[in-house]
Amino acid sequence: MKMRTPLAWFNLTHKRQRLLTALAGVAFAVVLMFIFKGFENALYDSQVQLLKALNGDIIIVNRIKTSMFIPEKFARRRLYQAEAFEGVDAAYPLYTTTADWKNPDTKKIRPLRVLAFNLSDPVLPLPEILAKRSALQMPRTAMVDSKSRSEVGSLAIGTVTEVAKQEVRLVGTFPLGTDFTSGNGNVVMSDQNFVRYFSNLGPDDDERNLNTVDIGLLKLAPGANASALIQTLTQRLPIDILIYSKEDFINKELAYWKENTNIGFVFSLLTVMSFFVGVIIVYQILYTDVAEHWAEYATLKAMGYSNFFLLTVVIQQAVFMGLLGFLPGFLISFGLYRVTADATGLLMQMTTLRALNTLVATVIMCLISGAIAVRKVQSTDPAEVFGT
Repeated sequence: MKMRTPLAWFNLTHKRQRLLTALAGVAFAVVLMFIFKGFENALYDSQVQLLKALNGDIIIVNRIKTSMFIPEKFARRRLYQAEAFEGVDAAYPLYTTTADWKNPDTKKIRPLRVLAFNLSDPVLPLPEILAKRSALQMPRTAMVDSKSRSEVGSLAIGTVTEVAKQEVRLVGTFPLGTDFTSGNGNVVMSDQNFVRYFSNLGPDDDERNLNTVDIGLLKLAPGANASALIQTLTQRLPIDILIYSKEDFINKELAYWKENTNIGFVFSLLTVMSFFVGVIIVYQILYTDVAEHWAEYATLKAMGYSNFFLLTVVIQQAVFMGLLGFLPGFLISFGLYRVTADATGLLMQMTTLRALNTLVATVIMCLISGAIAVRKVQSTDPAEVFGT
């Protein structure tokens, strides 16, 4: 049995310097696609990471609160009313506001989102918060998001600084992440401390108490039908609130940012541009290689090899470039995702689906380049080489 000569592989690897240049070009395009698509998804995913972490099956908000960004509250008695319905196991209030945080190192002021709740309620059941509930019960204490931006300053336990121009002592950190609403990060405190800091503010500030709630969480009893209960609550409770399943509210939040911002369009455009940058880079490399081996390709045609055979050689070479170039691009992007997440607090995740989609896009990118470059091979005339 005769072994076929791997002509495409030999063409690609016979000059290592050119091979490395080719792989670097493909990897560059892969990194660009990963980064732009990663930022797009991170900005969307970051908007709902708090909602996903909240411990509730049903979410209640003010009727005019179209987004987490909008600081509209509703009466806490609505939660008491909802809790009385059959199928509702518990109701938890969550209080949120934006407050000025003093960097303990530089003394500069940065806005952070404050999250407050009754510590006996598992509103935000992160292990780090559950472990510090006793410490958070103490007056003027708080925990800070460990994924906050560096502008927040030192997060060491025992650090004393200011929130809302009042002294606060850090008792720990928790990992959550930033979003458009939180700005530089998040602070968690007890509902009693929330009142201490925000019940007696200046005339231009929004004074708070525990009678109004920003987000209400309902936990369902085992076996309760969420859809039927939401319909019943919507019909029976006053119309000043809206009631969603947790999944529906998350989808509503994502839809708000997709429809009211240009994030998706901008990063999708940049991703497409990265794709075509890769097409150009790979085309130039393949075209140079084809031009260098023009006489050899003409000889093959004179020996009886068809244009289709020569096409498969160039296409195979393009696929090899795509697969080999994808690996370093993926590894570099994975590292950049980690660095970006640590620096910004954004939810930069290298998912399997995103990796597979980018791999497919990389192969298609190289196939397009190969299809364009192969025209040089197909137009090769053996007579030009042999002078006949």
